[in-house]
Amino acid sequence: MTRMEHLQARLDELDRHLLALLQANARAPTAELARQLKVARTTVVARIARLEREGIVAGYGLRLGEAPEQAAVRAFCALSVQARDASAVIKALERMPEVEGAWAVSGESDYMVLLRCATPKQLDDLLDRLGQLEGVRQTQTSMVLSQKIDRRAVGN
Repeated sequence: MTRMEHLQARLDELDRHLLALLQANARAPTAELARQLKVARTTVVARIARLEREGIVAGYGLRLGEAPEQAAVRAFCALSVQARDASAVIKALERMPEVEGAWAVSGESDYMVLLRCATPKQLDDLLDRLGQLEGVRQTQTSMVLSQKIDRRAVGN
C-alpha cells in the first residue's frame, strides 16, 4: 500500500465531507464549514491542519471561470500516436494555447487532450493541425455539451 493509499484509508466520513466542501469552495469560512458539518469550528480547523500536514490537502489556488465574452467550444480529442514520436507530439501540444490538458490513457488511444477554442471554426482548424502533427496516427473528437460535475482540485 502506498503512503497516499494508507492516508486515504484513514479518512473518515467527516474528513471526506470536509474535503468535498473545500473542493467546492476552498475559501469557505471555517465557521460556515463547521455549521454544514455540524461540528465545532475548532474541529474543522484541526481537521484541515491535519489534512494539510499529511499531504491530503496539497494547497489552495485560483481557477478561472468563463467570462461571457470568452465563451468557448470545448472538446476531448483522443490521439493515437507512433511510440517513437510521442515526446515530440507532447511538446507540440504544450505549445498550443488551446490545449487545456493532456493525459496518457490506456485503451485504443494513447492520449486524451482537452481543447478549448472560441468558435467551432477555430476548433475545426485546430483539429486539422493536430491530425497533421508528425507521429499522430488517428484522432477522435467529442465536443463538450455541458459539464455536470467538476471536482478538480486547483493545479491538477
